[in-house]
Amino acid sequence: MTEENQEIVTDEAQPEAPQGQTPTPDVTELTISDLAAIRQVIDAATSRGAFKAGEMSQIGVVYDKLDKFLNHIAAQQQAAGAQPQSE
Repeated sequence: MTEENQEIVTDEAQPEAPQGQTPTPDVTELTISDLAAIRQVIDAATSRGAFKAGEMSQIGVVYDKLDKFLNHIAAQQQAAGAQPQSE
């Protein structure tokens, strides 16, 4: 998959469900929290030896890309929180 074809959906406010109804999650949405959970799963699986040696380089590439992306998002959120609010 090329970078041009990649699309990431971030945590966004969901429309509120009518009163008395539980909102149904959109199963096609992938959030930043989901990506962070995937990073944790890869880390846990790797530390427990779930992958074969020949698979480790591919897993490492995906993990590194995911980790860089999540760190970039965290830095953006931190910078946005540090900027003074204009009136």
